[in-house]
Amino acid sequence: MIPVIYLDHHATTPVDPAVLAAMLPYLGERFGNPSSRHALGQEAHRGVEEARAHVASLIGASSDGIVFTSGATESNNLAIRGLARSLIGSGRHVVTTAIEHPAVLEPCRTLEREGFEVTRVAIGPDGLVNVSDVAAVLRPDTVLVSVMAANNEIGTIQPVAAIGALCRERGIVLHSDAVQAVGRIPVDVNAWGVDAMSLSAHKMYGPKGVGALYLRTARKPRLKPQPQAEGGGQEKGLRSGTHNVPGIVGFGESARLAAEALASGEAERIGALRGQLLRGLQSKLAGVSVNGALTPRLPGNLHVSIEGIEAETLLLSLGDRFALSAGAACAEAGGKGSHVLRALGLEDARVYASLRFGLGRYNAPPDVDAVVDALAAAVRGARERSSSARP
Repeated sequence: MIPVIYLDHHATTPVDPAVLAAMLPYLGERFGNPSSRHALGQEAHRGVEEARAHVASLIGASSDGIVFTSGATESNNLAIRGLARSLIGSGRHVVTTAIEHPAVLEPCRTLEREGFEVTRVAIGPDGLVNVSDVAAVLRPDTVLVSVMAANNEIGTIQPVAAIGALCRERGIVLHSDAVQAVGRIPVDVNAWGVDAMSLSAHKMYGPKGVGALYLRTARKPRLKPQPQAEGGGQEKGLRSGTHNVPGIVGFGESARLAAEALASGEAERIGALRGQLLRGLQSKLAGVSVNGALTPRLPGNLHVSIEGIEAETLLLSLGDRFALSAGAACAEAGGKGSHVLRALGLEDARVYASLRFGLGRYNAPPDVDAVVDALAAAVRGARERSSSARP
């Protein structure tokens, strides 16, 4: 079997071997329910609480602010629907951006059906939200602002701290979907002024099926989102259901490892690979355009359009050796292509000629050279076939 060069770390990440090793005992002899009072249950409880501490530490939070969930989609729903409904006495206006993940945009649409008004702030061609544009739409009845920390397609890092300052001045709750940012860049909920933050383990070398929602416990009045799952009262009643102990323990270990990696310069190393990738593509191919600003951007993200190609067809021509994504995945109904690229104002040809690279922990310079060479050959072949097919 030909080894796959994995360049799709925004979709998911491989589980770190140390994370798997931490999880295995909780799939075997440490099988207790953390809600049980006997020894096996309390052993599982200690595993959950140690993981909670690691996750909290990674984002500069206190442990009592971490609520474990099944993943970022649930966290986003608990934050957006749960908080907006709990704050309905103060207003029915919610602000978000045009480039949020569907796990934010869809809950906002649900709120609209319930009588809320949602304002979606446009972005510039650089893929960044203008703070003054956010300020301009805030109103006395605005109860919630939700702005992602880093975009899952083009990797641009949003000015969350500046938006946090706006919200603090007005007493508005700020939520951030930080799934792509946490573990890849330094994140500090206090410096950013975030009241609620969504996280996911599988985007940071942890297992799938587990995430967390951070809620600022020091905020007055205390945030009390309406639960989306009720039952046994776990996680302070905010997320009932038996804890996914192995997943939570794995999440905690992935958070601990992420903190170590950030301190050791992993982001800088991956950023250098991104630079190598862009230089290689632009040196071997004409018509390579970067989508969105290169700065500020996640270190492992490169999103480009390559003139004269159709991305999905190009990826098929590469076979099974490389794992990366077409940036124009038709996630929106009607096959209109990426809503993020549409928000940038890109024309059809550039939207459907886009590729997303997500570099990560186990990539090295030879991986970059290999994908550059393969893509350059594939693009040249596609262009030659297109040219010869013209009358």
